Amino acid sequence: MRIAIFNQKGGVGKTTTTLNLGAALNRSGNPPLLIDLDPQGHLSSIHGQAPLDAGQSLFAFFQDLRTLQELEVEWEHIGRLIPAHQQLIKVDSIFGKGPAILNKLRHGLDALEEANPDRHCLIDCCPYIGVLALNAIFACDCLIIPVSTDYLSLQAADHITRTLQVLEPVMKRRVPRYYLLTRFDRRRRMSEDVRNRLRERYGDEVIDTVISENVTVAESPSLNQDVFRHNAGSTGAHDYRKLFNELLERGSLPVTTR
Repeated sequence: MRIAIFNQKGGVGKTTTTLNLGAALNRSGNPPLLIDLDPQGHLSSIHGQAPLDAGQSLFAFFQDLRTLQELEVEWEHIGRLIPAHQQLIKVDSIFGKGPAILNKLRHGLDALEEANPDRHCLIDCCPYIGVLALNAIFACDCLIIPVSTDYLSLQAADHITRTLQVLEPVMKRRVPRYYLLTRFDRRRRMSEDVRNRLRERYGDEVIDTVISENVTVAESPSLNQDVFRHNAGSTGAHDYRKLFNELLERGSLPVTTR
């Protein structure tokens, strides 16, 4: 499965969800490939030793015709990573928005999967619609849309939904999507309000699991760790373990558990 984690708003937990879902996959015996498709490179910075040269990053896949396999680096306790570089910000202006560039990541992953047919891929997207995010949407089997429990994040989720509806005739398919509530605080009435509104609009596409506001989730990236390595007994680790299991039950992460 190729899963893109995307919202048009920053600070909703895209990168931490990519990181911790990847760690959960690895702990099940199914180390994934993580792709950092955000010029800010937050996922790559958590790795800590990802190449700083644009020629060794995902930018070289777009600019220099390097294969995805050439750009993979090992990520202990996670799997593999294709790192980002700030030069990715230039992709929109260099290549425009023709079909060839919008399908480039999909074709690259098709080639990559010939050698690794059973490996899952998680794509950490930038927080805006452009060539990079469209590449992820065109390439993915499903989307996870993290929605922090505030009204602006809810509006951003609505914007994504409308964008997907516009893209569906072009892609000739409907991309399955899941709405994931993050930064959920049960003490705040707004958290339940946002959850109820999300369920009213999107029904079963709203993940039952919520990611609670939790210090371990916030701290672990600064320590170059996933939430399980930082504190496996924390609420954050429990939440991401539960998310992983729910995606298994929904059939979105077909894995061999070990």
